[in-house]
Amino acid sequence: MANSDPSPLSHSHTHSHSHALGQAGEAVEVSRLVRVITFCVLAVVAAATVVGLVALWPDSAKVAETAERASFAVTGVTYERGEVLSVSEERANDGTGEGAQDACRQVSVGLKSGEDSGRLVDITIRGTLANSGIRAGDQVELVGFPVTAVPGTDGEALTRSYELANTYEVSGVVRNLPLALIAIVFAGVVIGVGRLRGFFALVALGVAAWVLLGFVLPALITGGPALLIGLVGSSAIMFVTLFFVHGANMRTTSALIGTLAGVIIISAVSWVSVRVTRLSGLGDEASGLLSGMVSEIDFRGLLTASILIAGLGVLNDVTITQASSVWELRAAAPTMSRREIYARAMRIGRDHIASTVYTVFFAYAGAALSALILLYLYNRPVLSLLTQEDIAIEIVRTLAGSIGLVLSVPITTAVAALFVPATPMLSPSRGRDPRNEGNHHE
Repeated sequence: MANSDPSPLSHSHTHSHSHALGQAGEAVEVSRLVRVITFCVLAVVAAATVVGLVALWPDSAKVAETAERASFAVTGVTYERGEVLSVSEERANDGTGEGAQDACRQVSVGLKSGEDSGRLVDITIRGTLANSGIRAGDQVELVGFPVTAVPGTDGEALTRSYELANTYEVSGVVRNLPLALIAIVFAGVVIGVGRLRGFFALVALGVAAWVLLGFVLPALITGGPALLIGLVGSSAIMFVTLFFVHGANMRTTSALIGTLAGVIIISAVSWVSVRVTRLSGLGDEASGLLSGMVSEIDFRGLLTASILIAGLGVLNDVTITQASSVWELRAAAPTMSRREIYARAMRIGRDHIASTVYTVFFAYAGAALSALILLYLYNRPVLSLLTQEDIAIEIVRTLAGSIGLVLSVPITTAVAALFVPATPMLSPSRGRDPRNEGNHHE
């Protein structure tokens, strides 16, 4: 009788289980359709990126020609190495002003390469070098200028005006060793904490640097369309680094979609902003110097591309965090609906937005701190300061990048909520935790 007449508890359990399966099946079917469409779109974007790389790849001969034409080195100039043997203790002033840039020191340098190797020279260093804390034992790079030759008394022989073959200036401190040590510590910390995924992140960083140095910079030098170059380069970097570091899974795919959407938004907003604010892209000393050396570069386009590339790192951080939040919510609450997952993940996203916006602001403010102090000392009205291009550039850079970052949060969260598994299989016999999907790099 017990077997033929099921109890109300048994009936309730059976009904609930079949209903959940129905919901899961419907959700999975919708998700599969969305995934197919998504992969098709990503395939098109990846193909367009490859085509863009091929079409915009810089001509090495033209790059070399531009570099040679832009070179300002005098014929016969050499770059040598030396060691600082002594430094004057007092900071003198060369009589041209009272600021730190006018301070100078006298250094004795032993030459370690070139025609005058083994000789001792006394050199006056000024400006940043005089204030850099240079001391005895430091290795320095020297620029050697050939000594002017003058006619001899017999009208034929040539005699040098100095005993040395060259005159020398200190061009910089050799920082190879300290920079290498800092890089080793950085890599050790990343790998020690991030383990295998940290190692993959370092490899991806190398790939990103290769794309920038091997494609983006040479293509810009040869006068290519700057914004398009930035878009293609950013897309290539994101495709490779995201899947390589975080694995080829749906969580990474949702982060990639959000990142690409953010890239497009930042590009559009920065392009419009640069033109509306009438920025020339020549707001700093480096751009001004570059404009006199390379005429092919579109500096307004270069500014737009720089805003895009500057936002890639933070954009990637925001999108991968949001995607991971969605997967963690699913693992913690297997029965939660996608709508509720989206709402809860957006609460996390809003906190992330708040912190990211002022993180970006402080990053740009810190980079332009010297310019901000200078303008502050001018004691001009705030609105008047906005007319200065260097300040306006930083404002546009901050706001355009932040708009893309903020809008990428709901986009990534919505895509991740569509992709997340409908109901994770967490039974002992068929255990499957959505948090572990694609986490093979832990």
